[in-house]
Amino acid sequence: MNSAVELMDMGFACLVEKLGIVDAERFIAMIKRDSFDYTVWRREYFDGMTLEQVSEEAAAYAKSHPHKGKGIRV
Repeated sequence: MNSAVELMDMGFACLVEKLGIVDAERFIAMIKRDSFDYTVWRREYFDGMTLEQVSEEAAAYAKSHPHKGKGIRV
Protein backbone atom coordinates (compact mmCIF):
# COMPACT_ATOMS: atom_id res chain seq x y z
CA MET A 1 0.00 0.00 0.00
CA ASN A 2 1.28 3.46 -0.88
CA SER A 3 1.61 6.19 1.71
CA ALA A 4 -0.40 9.38 1.29
CA VAL A 5 2.71 11.20 0.08
CA GLU A 6 3.50 8.50 -2.49
CA LEU A 7 -0.09 8.53 -3.72
CA MET A 8 -0.05 12.31 -4.08
CA ASP A 9 3.26 12.15 -5.95
CA MET A 10 1.96 9.49 -8.34
CA GLY A 11 -1.30 11.38 -8.90
CA PHE A 12 0.46 14.63 -9.65
CA ALA A 13 2.89 12.83 -11.98
CA CYS A 14 -0.13 11.48 -13.91
CA LEU A 15 -1.64 14.93 -14.16
CA VAL A 16 1.63 16.42 -15.39
CA GLU A 17 2.08 13.63 -17.93
CA LYS A 18 -1.39 14.15 -19.40
CA LEU A 19 -1.89 17.90 -18.92
CA GLY A 20 1.58 19.40 -18.64
CA ILE A 21 2.82 21.20 -15.55
CA VAL A 22 0.83 24.42 -16.04
CA ASP A 23 -2.56 22.78 -16.62
CA ALA A 24 -1.88 20.25 -13.85
CA GLU A 25 -1.35 23.15 -11.44
CA ARG A 26 -4.49 24.87 -12.77
CA PHE A 27 -6.49 21.66 -12.24
CA ILE A 28 -5.29 21.34 -8.63
CA ALA A 29 -6.08 25.02 -7.99
CA MET A 30 -9.62 24.61 -9.39
CA ILE A 31 -10.30 21.59 -7.20
CA LYS A 32 -8.98 23.32 -4.10
CA ARG A 33 -10.89 26.55 -4.81
CA ASP A 34 -14.26 24.85 -5.33
CA SER A 35 -15.96 22.62 -2.82
CA PHE A 36 -15.24 19.75 -5.19
CA ASP A 37 -16.78 16.37 -4.49
CA TYR A 38 -15.44 13.77 -6.92
CA THR A 39 -18.19 11.28 -6.08
CA VAL A 40 -20.97 13.79 -6.84
CA TRP A 41 -19.15 14.90 -10.01
CA ARG A 42 -18.89 11.33 -11.35
CA ARG A 43 -22.44 10.46 -10.28
CA GLU A 44 -23.78 13.44 -12.25
CA TYR A 45 -21.83 12.20 -15.27
CA PHE A 46 -22.86 8.55 -15.05
CA ASP A 47 -26.49 9.13 -14.02
CA GLY A 48 -27.24 10.31 -17.56
CA MET A 49 -25.86 7.14 -19.13
CA THR A 50 -27.24 3.66 -19.68
CA LEU A 51 -25.31 0.62 -18.50
CA GLU A 52 -24.48 -0.14 -22.13
CA GLN A 53 -23.02 3.37 -22.63
CA VAL A 54 -20.88 3.04 -19.51
CA SER A 55 -19.67 -0.37 -20.68
CA GLU A 56 -18.86 0.92 -24.18
CA GLU A 57 -17.00 3.93 -22.79
CA ALA A 58 -15.02 1.75 -20.37
CA ALA A 59 -14.10 -0.70 -23.15
CA ALA A 60 -13.00 2.15 -25.45
CA TYR A 61 -10.91 3.67 -22.67
CA ALA A 62 -9.27 0.33 -21.83
CA LYS A 63 -8.44 -0.23 -25.49
CA SER A 64 -6.87 3.21 -25.91
CA HIS A 65 -5.05 3.10 -22.52
CA PRO A 66 -3.56 -0.39 -22.16
CA HIS A 67 -2.37 -1.21 -18.66
CA LYS A 68 1.41 -1.04 -18.41
CA GLY A 69 1.79 -1.32 -14.65
CA LYS A 70 2.66 -4.15 -12.37
CA GLY A 71 -0.89 -5.18 -11.58
CA ILE A 72 -1.63 -8.53 -10.03
CA ARG A 73 -4.03 -10.84 -11.81
CA VAL A 74 -6.24 -12.97 -9.62
